[in-house]
Amino acid sequence: MAKTSRAKVDDMRKLSDADLEKEIEDTYRNYFSLKLQKETLQLTNHRQPPAVKRKIARLLTIKRQRAITRTAQAGGQES
Repeated sequence: MAKTSRAKVDDMRKLSDADLEKEIEDTYRNYFSLKLQKETLQLTNHRQPPAVKRKIARLLTIKRQRAITRTAQAGGQES
């Protein structure tokens, strides 16, 4: 049985910053590969590229949330 979207996001949130960056890079590479397959008519699952784009968006959102949290914590400590 496939994981729910919520479970996937929770797993992504548990990644360290370095692992998150690696996952983002790997996902971008996967997306690029899928785009090439699509252009050369080798792509068999046409629903895969949008799913990978959503994964990239989720990962970047988590990265941005962490940056905002760090900024807020740093700003609160200066006062």
